Amino acid sequence: MRLRRILAVWAAKLAEKISVHIFHRQGVTWAGKIALRLDPSILKTLASQVKKDIFIVCGTNGKTTTNNMLCAALEAEGYKVVCNHTGSNMLNGVAAAFALAAGLSGNLKADYACIEIDEASTRRVFPHFKPDYMVLTNLFRDQLDRYGEIDITMNILKEVMKSAPKMKVIVNGDDALSAFLAMDSGNPYATYGISKKVTDDSKSNEIREGRFCKKCGALLHYNFYHYSQLGDYACTNCDFKRPELDFDAGDVEVGETLSFTVEGKRIHANYKGFYNVYNILAAYAALRTGGIEPVHFNQMLSRFHPENGRMEQFQIDGTKIMLNLAKNPAGFNQNISAVMQDQTEKDIIIVINDNAQDGIDVSWLWDVDFDRFHEDNIHSITVSGIRCQDMRLRMKYVNIPSLLEADVETAIRKRIADGCGNLYVLVNYTALFSTRNVLKRLEGNG
Repeated sequence: MRLRRILAVWAAKLAEKISVHIFHRQGVTWAGKIALRLDPSILKTLASQVKKDIFIVCGTNGKTTTNNMLCAALEAEGYKVVCNHTGSNMLNGVAAAFALAAGLSGNLKADYACIEIDEASTRRVFPHFKPDYMVLTNLFRDQLDRYGEIDITMNILKEVMKSAPKMKVIVNGDDALSAFLAMDSGNPYATYGISKKVTDDSKSNEIREGRFCKKCGALLHYNFYHYSQLGDYACTNCDFKRPELDFDAGDVEVGETLSFTVEGKRIHANYKGFYNVYNILAAYAALRTGGIEPVHFNQMLSRFHPENGRMEQFQIDGTKIMLNLAKNPAGFNQNISAVMQDQTEKDIIIVINDNAQDGIDVSWLWDVDFDRFHEDNIHSITVSGIRCQDMRLRMKYVNIPSLLEADVETAIRKRIADGCGNLYVLVNYTALFSTRNVLKRLEGNG
């Protein structure tokens, strides 16, 4: 069996190198698929070699950033960590993370593992290993033709939680859906959130999930919303309400940078977007719940640069470019908030595909508050990708003119040539890697 594992590790490493350097693709999924084909027990074996704990990160939005930040925080404290940095979060991607981290001897030397897992894929991953901790970021409507309604996702997560009864859930207490799931699962849990109102959400037209109590079905009353359904809630009929927060972010400041206080420590980060407060807080809560003192947390944040299209920055021919993933209404609305925090003139490119991994149903675009782009500091909006015509129609219905360019590279080149020098590129899932490759190539040729 060890010979098979060695062969699987070698083959995975070779497949990844070939994919990246010859075919210019990530190669992670293929590496994991080959490893599992050669040694079906490789994931179980390598996961058992992690010396301390395995953290997994689940949830609709924020998985990749939270997971990578948690990994960076553990590494800042001197630990060796296995992590699927690229965001390949289905079974093959998880297997690849362990196989690529293993040595040529077929063995793994790691203190911790930080693994993000697609919610629907937890059923396929959990038979291979049982995590020690699950970070649950949030549950929003996402890819209806793939996931179905949120209840389906919740049932899957409840099932895998029950299969790992000792696994502690670190849950966003501001999300009524996630909080109920953790509380109802029977697993031990810890909560994080923001107990006091930070922003004025009264003018938002967001479609809010979780308006009804999952315990009794009655209407939930919200004292305030942070965004989407995240906020301070209580059932109008039974005793279900937002739980006491074990890790409560106070004195939150949101602007060109973010800062907040938790457990008496002031946390600073050079990021935009209120949603990033939750990502940072989730990583902090995971560390502390795992018994780790985050001595170098602020230093980690000062060095941490989001990659893989999560607020990733590029500089090309004098144009500052920000690339970010936006794949569902809640995430897109928070992207819009982050973009509009920038008061300077800006160009925007929106790329929408409808490949299988995106979900072929793009009706969710009508639940996004695109009318918030109706501001004088928007220099231009370009729509691109496979469903660029749908996106153009969506902008027409909020009386916002848009330029149409189906080819993403052409759209980017045009805005670099005639834009204002400040460009935001918002893409959904399958457009992410190809768009990032274009930007990296153009930046390298600059």
